[in-house]
Amino acid sequence: MRRPDFAIDGWALDDGEARHRDAPETFWIPDLAVRQSLYPGSFAKLIFRIAVDSEAAPEAHERMWVIVREVVVDGYLGMLDNEPTTIAANDSLWVGTELPFEALHVIDVQHASEDSIASLAAAPPIPWPLG
Repeated sequence: MRRPDFAIDGWALDDGEARHRDAPETFWIPDLAVRQSLYPGSFAKLIFRIAVDSEAAPEAHERMWVIVREVVVDGYLGMLDNEPTTIAANDSLWVGTELPFEALHVIDVQHASEDSIASLAAAPPIPWPLG
């Protein structure tokens, strides 16, 4: 499954493990075992690097929650549960965007809720391209 690519998609995911290695005292992440044991309906917080229309700062970073939809061989398939604040509403990165991610991207976790589990029954509004 293709991973998000900044050049193709206009956004990508940051490596939370790398950020933690660079600043372990100030950038905490859950243990690897926790990040590898997410299940459908649980929440993962990821850092999104997003292209923005600004010469002064052509990209922004946002920490947003994703609902795990499926556990896949090399990680997870999730669905964005936040509205990005640095870009206008669009049809490629907004609430409901489906995206693949790995444990290395996860910077926080929360248990599933009734609402997150119920959201799994519907198709994602913005499905991830399978190619």
